[in-house]
Amino acid sequence: MKSNYLFNRVEFAGALGDLGTLLPLAIGLILLNGLNPAGLFLSVGLFYIFSGLYYGVTVPVQPMKVIGAYAIAAGMNASQITAAGFLIGLVLLIIGATGIMGLIGRYIPKPVVRGVQLSTGTLLMVGGVKLMLGTSKLQILNQATEPYLMIQSVGWLPIGIFIGIVGGVLTLLLLENKKLPAAIFIVFGGLILGLAFGTREGLDNLKIGINLPGLLPFGWPTTTDFSFALLALVLPQIPMTLGNAVIAYADLSEEYFGKQSKKITYRATCISMAVANLLSSSIGGMPLCHGAGGLAAHYRFGARTAGSNLMIGVIFAAMAILLGRHCLAIVYLIPLSVLGVLLLFAGSQLALTVLDIKERKELFVCLIILGITLATNLAAAFIAGIAIAYLLKWKKLSM
Repeated sequence: MKSNYLFNRVEFAGALGDLGTLLPLAIGLILLNGLNPAGLFLSVGLFYIFSGLYYGVTVPVQPMKVIGAYAIAAGMNASQITAAGFLIGLVLLIIGATGIMGLIGRYIPKPVVRGVQLSTGTLLMVGGVKLMLGTSKLQILNQATEPYLMIQSVGWLPIGIFIGIVGGVLTLLLLENKKLPAAIFIVFGGLILGLAFGTREGLDNLKIGINLPGLLPFGWPTTTDFSFALLALVLPQIPMTLGNAVIAYADLSEEYFGKQSKKITYRATCISMAVANLLSSSIGGMPLCHGAGGLAAHYRFGARTAGSNLMIGVIFAAMAILLGRHCLAIVYLIPLSVLGVLLLFAGSQLALTVLDIKERKELFVCLIILGITLATNLAAAFIAGIAIAYLLKWKKLSM
């Protein structure tokens, strides 16, 4: 029987695999929306640790993308994001505890699950390319390809594209290398680059101590905050969470880990995310979830056990506790284009799950979900995909 906990360089590389999803949104929510860095990274670290200990396999921890992206784009305040975290936590707790999620999951056709995975993977790849091109929201707002590097180009080539090309080639060369895993080389190479050519923002203020985030640092959200958060953030997030962070994630976990993933049920996944959101919102963090994309990222770069969860979880928790609000100074050292490389490969790993779809009607459902996702959002695509999948079961319709 395989060990549930391995602590080696390959597992550590896998632990770093999903930083491309986590860090850009986290940085944006801290800088633009005023979330508490210590509370955010501590909640991420604790969620990694406890989910790994409970489930016994590699478990992803990600920001809720609909909430995070809209909050950044709309300039929402920290109290409104806190309200969204409490509300989504409560909704997930009800869905999980009552068993409703299991009922929903039984009626979701496989092509819809694969379509969600294909769409999520594609979005990750698009996000990775944007980070390399310097066109992500964070880079546009900072009016720089690499906001925390002093060098913005190598000759005529923007620095992000240069790092992306070099990083991509090195990742391809090292992806199956056990002695020098790709993610370790890429991330630590990025840190060295940041130390050598970075703006070193905040490094001079680093002081090690014990920094515990306060309870409800922004106060209890108002009724207006809750109402606005429910309509603008929570309702659009729910279909995406159920589709990607519950159904598609549980399916992928079973595919990767087989019987070892038996604890990853729809019910358990909903409840663990609910608890994480209630905790994160209480200490000024961001709404959190699991996700098929995050699992694909960790797995693609080498994670196979819950040891990867403990390693990355301890890193985030230690940064939060020892450095407090100054922990961002460490994050700034990693060029955004390095995170883009991780996203590109993680997205491709997830998108390729569609390869086991052979029938034309089923493949059509996957592609329709992808098209609707790119035109609107994944939540709308998930709902539409279910309707189309059932419609195509009618034998008079052909593809």
